[in-house]
Amino acid sequence: MIAERETRVLNTVQAINEALDLALAKDPRVVLFGEDVGAMGGVFRASDGLQQKYGEKRVFDTPLAESAIVGFGIGLAMAGLRPIAEIQFAGFLYPALDQILSHLGRMRHRTRGRFTIPMVIRAPYGGGVRTPEQHADSPEALLCHVPGVKVVIPSSPERAKGLLLAAVEDPDPVFFLEAIKLYRGARSEVPEGYYTLPIGKARVVREGRAASLFCYGGMVEVCQKAAEVAAREGVELEVVDLETLVPLDTETLLESVRKTGRAVVVYEAMRTGGFGAEVAARIAEEALDYLQAPIVRVAGWDAPYPPFSAVENHYRPDAKRVLEAVRRVLTH
Repeated sequence: MIAERETRVLNTVQAINEALDLALAKDPRVVLFGEDVGAMGGVFRASDGLQQKYGEKRVFDTPLAESAIVGFGIGLAMAGLRPIAEIQFAGFLYPALDQILSHLGRMRHRTRGRFTIPMVIRAPYGGGVRTPEQHADSPEALLCHVPGVKVVIPSSPERAKGLLLAAVEDPDPVFFLEAIKLYRGARSEVPEGYYTLPIGKARVVREGRAASLFCYGGMVEVCQKAAEVAAREGVELEVVDLETLVPLDTETLLESVRKTGRAVVVYEAMRTGGFGAEVAARIAEEALDYLQAPIVRVAGWDAPYPPFSAVENHYRPDAKRVLEAVRRVLTH
């Protein structure tokens, strides 16, 4: 039982490093590779020390070629290994879209189940730390539109460790997106040892009856701050961490809407075509009769993410924008 274990306070990078270490130790089929993951230990140090511990055959660097990294991983998985590929930033995934769209999610169906691709593709995403251009993209909606893959986005160190180990055990490809802002900005009690958390389950991180806030990854922290402010004014908001976008836990989502009657969806990708549109559509299709106000989305703007500047404070949703949306659904 996880609840009975000893815990330590870790940040998200430390929790991910620990999960990778445990996965490599448990299963000799697990290999870890990507740009600078070996001697350097990864651009964010998530694989720090692992090449020294497990050797260059299991933890190794690759050329600067994202399409080759993903294609190489697909081949390794078909040969019986369990590859974990690191893409330095999710905004660098685009050269690999041919491998992702044409092969990664299709192999189980193409081979009628004779081959699966038990591969994890880790990538940091999102803003909040003033990175250069293309380093803060949030392409989760793009990935969610690829049939045959799962998309997981943890919101805390404890969730990151358990979900990453579950992703490594999964028989099908999993995109594991890690919010850059949380790498060193989030710390929590993390259980010792090996444990997994279920993929495909959302969780209510704060209960309330006035309105539901649906979020994931770096936006969970933002929504919790908004809920704390609202609570001081006597408004109890429910915060639901979707955690897995594919497969989406629709039932937990709908259960919350049936209770509160009002929904705000928060994500930091651009608004148009973002994953929040899918959440809003599911609510409209299956819980319309429970709604007391239109669903409101809080998202990034329909523009490239602003690099290197304080302008990103106006792009990335914050608690103030979430509370403005809450006022809209409460006063409708």
